Amino acid sequence: MDIAVIVALVMFCGAFFLLFIGAPISISIGLSSLCAMMLILPFDGAVLTSAQRVFVGLDSFPLLAIPFFILAGNLMNNGGVAIRLINCAKMLSNFLPGPLAQTTVVANMLFGSISGSGVASAAAIGGIMSPIQKKENYDPAFSAAVNIASAPTGMLIPPSNSLIVYATIAGSVSISALFMAGYIPGILWGLSVMLIAGFIARRRGYVAISTTKKGERRRTLLDAIPSLMMIVVVIGGILGGVFTATEASAIAVVYSMVLGFCYRNLKMADLPTIFLATAKMTAIVIFMLAASSIMSWVMAFTKIPALIASGLLSFTDSFLVILLIMNLVLLVVGTFMDPTPAVLIFTPIFLPICTQFGMDPVQFGIMLVFNLSLGTITPPVGPILFTGCKVGNINIEGVIKPLLPFFAVILVVLMMVTYIPSISMALPQAMGLVK
Repeated sequence: MDIAVIVALVMFCGAFFLLFIGAPISISIGLSSLCAMMLILPFDGAVLTSAQRVFVGLDSFPLLAIPFFILAGNLMNNGGVAIRLINCAKMLSNFLPGPLAQTTVVANMLFGSISGSGVASAAAIGGIMSPIQKKENYDPAFSAAVNIASAPTGMLIPPSNSLIVYATIAGSVSISALFMAGYIPGILWGLSVMLIAGFIARRRGYVAISTTKKGERRRTLLDAIPSLMMIVVVIGGILGGVFTATEASAIAVVYSMVLGFCYRNLKMADLPTIFLATAKMTAIVIFMLAASSIMSWVMAFTKIPALIASGLLSFTDSFLVILLIMNLVLLVVGTFMDPTPAVLIFTPIFLPICTQFGMDPVQFGIMLVFNLSLGTITPPVGPILFTGCKVGNINIEGVIKPLLPFFAVILVVLMMVTYIPSISMALPQAMGLVK
């Protein structure tokens, strides 16, 4: 048997076994990769190389954007931004069937596009909207399903930590291009959820009990403008070449902190708790990046991606079928693995195959993140699923059935993103970010 096959079996089977017995993802990846490396290097060489790869994998300026965007999201979550975005979303969607459900979707898209975190969106928006919907006799399972189904839009609509991780692993992929490429797929995701939510709401007779007066609409919009301006400042600055994505993340922190103090929802006494929560979350992500860099080196050294590519090509030479297989694999993986380690593992495996068939790395990145975002709302891991159920005060069994129609329509959007390149590439090409 080829040594590359043995290494791959040891590495992947070892990682899945460790995950199965409850080991943390980063430990599972790092330890199994070290064991695999010992098959091709002496013990001391394997340990030394692993240590070097840990530092080399983290020696990246763009990665600094991740802790800053996490901190910005935490500051906004505690700084009164969510409630203002919800009020703005309610004003924008009050004329649609099931206005409170539609408000949840629009608010998740707005908050997610600012915080870059689906879990933060589900917690912030769901925590505020669930009691309001319950008061207006919305089914709690339906309300939770809408919140869960729409929260992952923030993982596609920039700024997105998953896209930053992908850009780092993929190499010469522009973060600006990825950010622009995420807009249309993320918006299509949100619109598809709104479509199903509106259809169900119309059948159940969910209508608005109160209306917003003209003067209140103006005040609501003016109150939300400072929060919405963060999107303009961060994304506009990146596209205009004023600052890099990493510098934009630092600016987002300052902006969200000033905004929280101006809204008087954020106090100096809150900052230590927010900084500690950010440090814990950042440590988890960064340690996973460090451990996965060992796996990436082993795969590159033994040419495992080329082995997998040849295996796929021996099965079929149709790129359409290969893309379908990739989607199925990623959908299954996403059900039990967080997006960040999955991006780290599968980018070096699948990206060379896609580029070999002429697929742009930007489109592949959006397809990859879209796929793995679906995993955040599916059991058994599903962090957004668990968060949405917790804030909606409903058990997972009760929300699965209402979630199925949303899942089905999101799958349709995924197929569109996979097989229609212009959905991802139109904006980056129009702005000259890609050829």
